[in-house]
Amino acid sequence: EWVITNSEDEMKIGIMGAGNMGSAFARRLAAADHEVAIAARGLDEARKVASQVGHRVRAVTREELAEGTDLLILATPYGASVDALRAVRHTDGKTVIDISNPLNQDMSGLVVGHTTSGAEEIQRAVPRVKVVKAFNTVFSAVLGSQPGGDSKVQVFYAGDDAGAKDTVRRLAESIGFEPVDGGPLANARYLEPLGMLNIWLGYVGGRGTNIAPRWDTAASAVPVAV
Repeated sequence: EWVITNSEDEMKIGIMGAGNMGSAFARRLAAADHEVAIAARGLDEARKVASQVGHRVRAVTREELAEGTDLLILATPYGASVDALRAVRHTDGKTVIDISNPLNQDMSGLVVGHTTSGAEEIQRAVPRVKVVKAFNTVFSAVLGSQPGGDSKVQVFYAGDDAGAKDTVRRLAESIGFEPVDGGPLANARYLEPLGMLNIWLGYVGGRGTNIAPRWDTAASAVPVAV
């Protein structure tokens, strides 16, 4: 087992979804000493992940997920996100991280874009929560792996509520990522196509699922003389 030592900012986090991303989040968050509640469509699915991770992870029903938590992570496919979030009680004012990419059924493209985004549609459908787009460019293989190396994986986040964004920034830092402020929630219109490109490069382009996009400062900002 591995442990992330940067755990001074301990949080209580609810994860909706017990698939690849949900279970990877549970493992990484628990390694940083966050307290995790996980829910899924069926309680048995959540219990399976909780038993596999063990340390600091418990299974709850969808209705109970928000109780006592500092924020929620929507680790469901985009098409299921609104219904899953609406099933949770006591979500008013909660910070909700939307990690989804609004893929069509064969994963060949996005079902929304340009004039809106998946994150904006979720916010519109459930207006009493504070949606922050984040982690949609991080594969579950990256999320569930032990942090290491000289270069941290970047997590781009976008939202309209400053407090919610700061919570997401602190969370990303606490589990070994480099958070990058991506601006207002409308900028999810750009982050979601970036997530789609990452998926294409990983699966179709043959790069594998241990990749992640990164913005680096150029080696030189000196203009080239002509």
